Amino acid sequence: MPELPEVETVRRGLERQLKGFRVDRVEVLRARAIAAPNDSTIFRLALEGCQVGAWSRRGKYLLADLGRDGAQAGTWGVHLRMTGQFLWLETPREPCRHTRVRLWNIQGHELRFVDLRSFGEMWWVPAGLPPEAVMTGLKRLGPEPFGAEFNARYLKQRLEGSKRSIKAALLDQSLVAGVGNIYADESLFAAGIAPATPAGEVATLQLERLRRSLVEILETSIGAGGTTFSDFRDLSGTNGNYGGQAWVYRRTGEPCRRCSTPIQRERLAGRSTHWCPSCQR
Repeated sequence: MPELPEVETVRRGLERQLKGFRVDRVEVLRARAIAAPNDSTIFRLALEGCQVGAWSRRGKYLLADLGRDGAQAGTWGVHLRMTGQFLWLETPREPCRHTRVRLWNIQGHELRFVDLRSFGEMWWVPAGLPPEAVMTGLKRLGPEPFGAEFNARYLKQRLEGSKRSIKAALLDQSLVAGVGNIYADESLFAAGIAPATPAGEVATLQLERLRRSLVEILETSIGAGGTTFSDFRDLSGTNGNYGGQAWVYRRTGEPCRRCSTPIQRERLAGRSTHWCPSCQR
């Protein structure tokens, strides 16, 4: 599933490519891709004729401002889920069978949403409503990892007495928004914390090291265009480059890049977890 760096990479691509994009026509090939409104025809009519404005990101959600005739026309929300991706096409091309939504401008350029597993979702939020009124998942998100609110004191308060693993805690979107399996594993390695450690037992100094490690790794991955281990591509169809820099993720049995101990894998919080038993204690 795309995590914060991959979603941020897509946001930047959309912001750059769709600057001045006016939606001339929308085609919804799979109605279930539209989470709201319930009728995909309403979604289509709401976006047609709109100018796509600034794109923002909240956790793994993407949000675009919409305008029509100088007035605010609502918000276009997107969640890529496991395999959703946008493609920008300047010349016509037949859609593959996994194409879910297509948008064209008057010049015939196409923004195409392709989703192999069909879990990705789109929303149209009417003008005057906050996005979370329609995109209810936004209400459950914790702070962004780059924000001042996300600090060691906050983590200590939220994790106090918790017996769940620190790995499970990092995957909780109500604790910190946007972090998934890859960057939880990578940041725990960088901080020297074993993933099975009960979250409530992690000391404040360790939590500060974990926060700093997480931010640094996310920033590095954003700079590399995200990680591609399976399905993630940017708007041009290009793979992310962080995967080759991974310290532990999907390196089971390979020597640790620091100490040469074989990387181990076990299942925690229902997810495959990769770690070095020597570097993480």
